[in-house]
Amino acid sequence: MLTSFIEGLLCCLTSKPANTVVPVETSEPADGYEFVEVKPGRVLRVRHIIPDRPVVEEPSLGGIVSCKRKITVYRNGQLFIENLGERASAELKTCQNGETEPNSTVEVELTDCQTGSAGETPAAGQAEQTQQPRKRRRKPKRSVVIDCERRISSCKGTHADVALFFIHGVGGSLDIWGSQLDFFSRLGYEVIAPDLAGHGASSSPHITAAYTFYALAEDMRLIFKRYAKKRNILIGHSYGVSFCTFLAHEFPDQIHKMVMINGGGPTALEPSLCSIFNLPTCVLHCLSPLLAWSFLKAGFARQGSREKQLLKEYNAFNVSSFVLRAMMSGQYWPEGDEVYHAELTVPVLLVHGMHDKFVPVEEDQRMTEILLMAFLKVLEDGSHMVMLECPETVNTLLHEYFLWEPVTLPPPKKEPKTRPETAKAQTDNIIPEPAKVRPATARQN
Repeated sequence: MLTSFIEGLLCCLTSKPANTVVPVETSEPADGYEFVEVKPGRVLRVRHIIPDRPVVEEPSLGGIVSCKRKITVYRNGQLFIENLGERASAELKTCQNGETEPNSTVEVELTDCQTGSAGETPAAGQAEQTQQPRKRRRKPKRSVVIDCERRISSCKGTHADVALFFIHGVGGSLDIWGSQLDFFSRLGYEVIAPDLAGHGASSSPHITAAYTFYALAEDMRLIFKRYAKKRNILIGHSYGVSFCTFLAHEFPDQIHKMVMINGGGPTALEPSLCSIFNLPTCVLHCLSPLLAWSFLKAGFARQGSREKQLLKEYNAFNVSSFVLRAMMSGQYWPEGDEVYHAELTVPVLLVHGMHDKFVPVEEDQRMTEILLMAFLKVLEDGSHMVMLECPETVNTLLHEYFLWEPVTLPPPKKEPKTRPETAKAQTDNIIPEPAKVRPATARQN
């Protein structure tokens, strides 16, 4: 604590970052680590493992999922999501102003309908109002119609066109995915896990604008374009879920499936004005032991020696105070609202640790309601860092999801239309089956 205080004091006096993250010397390309320069002077460490595939299997045909839904947003903030089927055109009605609007989204203000009861006779001056009752319908602020088909198939490690992308959150590094990267690479999957700028062994620009959401999202977009295959699966944790959602919008045809681990609700990102991370960098550095203890308390279900070792070994909360402050203040993403998430047509698996104190389970439940194809799995023994606490459970859960494919039901057979007389004639010509003889009758014979 005293050392952190002295370093923080020197940081305030010299106006230099107290601890700067630099590439580690042990990261060699032979170990599966690469250093990618996404922009001049902006270098990210990426762990890229291409396993040997002795057997190449053809991907299964999978199932086709039809998506047709209408998303309507009103000016008062109300959101209506309608999953429209084949009879969607019949469910639309023509409104008085000539526009078409689904029945469930038309709101009528009863105070504007001055109609009498069935037994009353309207006056002469009110005849026109009675014949055409005035109805006021709130005009939607935004309306989006989605109509597409997606083929979802099983993704095995022997499929050469499948790649897994792992994206961590604030304060983490690619090391938190160590169990997942080793597990799936042994199964034959090609895995890619980058370090965000300022995290792990990536470069740490000493400028606040380098850690905004849009700057980090652009890094992930360039990393994805560099390593993407035909079918890609995104796995994000916490803040990394937002970058996965961004990529799913940017490359909808290349994203096959997605996994959100403790990502929170479908709300637009906006930095908090009253937060401890708004304090000066030197003050945050002095409080770094307290912040690490708070992260251990809220990020893990238990706070034993094993959890402390995991926190230190996997660099789960090892980032400079300047980067931490810039990351929290740069979480501005107004486009990532409920409509943005509702437009996704990618199947999503949501994994939530029951003891998570950072993200309430209600937020992931709301995300499940908003998304088109979402499956929520709550792990009882996990918290925010569930991939470190329950690695075997998470690996099995993800693997089952990667192998999942929807079952496409065959269309129902249409019965031939026949006339009643013909049907009766066909019924008369049917030879009846012989009646079953009871045992008592058989003994009499």
